[in-house]
Amino acid sequence: MKTQIATEKAPAAIGPYSQAIDAGSFVFISGQIPVNPATGEIPEGITAQTTQSLANVKAILAQAGLTVDNVVKTTVFLSDMANFVPMNEVYAQVFTAPFPARSAVAVKELPKQVLVEIEVIAAK
Repeated sequence: MKTQIATEKAPAAIGPYSQAIDAGSFVFISGQIPVNPATGEIPEGITAQTTQSLANVKAILAQAGLTVDNVVKTTVFLSDMANFVPMNEVYAQVFTAPFPARSAVAVKELPKQVLVEIEVIAAK
């Protein structure tokens, strides 16, 4: 019923979880932080970090044979809600209408002290 999805074009899981799970009609992608999978580096600033997080999401979607057009729900975790506007500007360049449903929340801290983490649910 569930199949693991993994790609070297996105950061490897750093704990007991999968990059993504194919659950039949839906693919659930774990939160992606802005780690460049080729270098392990984290870019500076919310704009670059949002861009990298979404690139990681797109790489996992591609591994599942999907695109951002398949995304039906996103959750954006921000270390500071002051970063919402610049994050949203990058986000709006990736997703098109009809936009996925979305939650955006500020959290106390994110792994590796990044500024943003993005998880998605995609429909096949």
